[in-house]
Amino acid sequence: MSKPTQGEALSPTGGHRARKRFGQNFLRDGNIIARIVSSIRPKQGDRLVEIGPGQGAITEQLLEAVGQLDAIELDRDLVPGLRTQFFNYPDFHVHQADALNFDFNELKGTGPALRVVGNLPYNISTPLIFKLLSFGADTISDMHFMLQKEVVERLAARPGTGDWGRLSVMAQYHCRVESLFVVPPEAFVPRPKVDSMIVRLTPRRDPEFKANDLDALAAVVRQAFSQRRKTLRNTLKGWVDGETLSALDIDPARRPETVTLEEFVRISNRYSEQQEAQ
Repeated sequence: MSKPTQGEALSPTGGHRARKRFGQNFLRDGNIIARIVSSIRPKQGDRLVEIGPGQGAITEQLLEAVGQLDAIELDRDLVPGLRTQFFNYPDFHVHQADALNFDFNELKGTGPALRVVGNLPYNISTPLIFKLLSFGADTISDMHFMLQKEVVERLAARPGTGDWGRLSVMAQYHCRVESLFVVPPEAFVPRPKVDSMIVRLTPRRDPEFKANDLDALAAVVRQAFSQRRKTLRNTLKGWVDGETLSALDIDPARRPETVTLEEFVRISNRYSEQQEAQ
């Protein structure tokens, strides 16, 4: 994602061919880069982690502001260039690794909570976000991601809309979601076929509504949205019956997309109580 230098003018990806299997699109718009960094508001003392630095466009400005950064890059061909480009920053470290399998707790160590930044390919964005949310606020203080616009719309969705689903419920249970601004296709080389969007995720130290069992909440939400056009009575059959839903002041004839986060927590708490009683 590096900014092009004069020497790169004839090669829009700096001599590196973007790889479709890695979902690579290199960010080239200087104004967009500056706006992203301004949204992150990096400051001295931050423990910054960048997932998928690419060719270093955002990396450069983050290092200028903080002087320290750990980068996680899957494409081994990009790693030597990053190390060369930022050789004068002794606290810049590149980890050639898959972020989905990376141990962020080990990277944090005994230091301050990590601030995670990344341009996430569509094919890994949802599982990686779920992985990062599992670490909690003690490990990760905030995350700024560039994602496909439709993914951000699902993350930030409200109940009663078509975008409200499993990703919305679980993300909003674990963190505050703020959609910031759209990044158009022409900001990249090569151009993607869709708009992207910047989102800020801030993990909650204390959830707004407390689930007694997070695994139960995740299971209930997954089951409820497994057939989103059906009613709760049908989708949760064998999990929580209609009478129990009515006792929780939730109409069993409602569809999952109308159920709020607080109501899902109520359902999952009752479900976990029933499991413990068996």
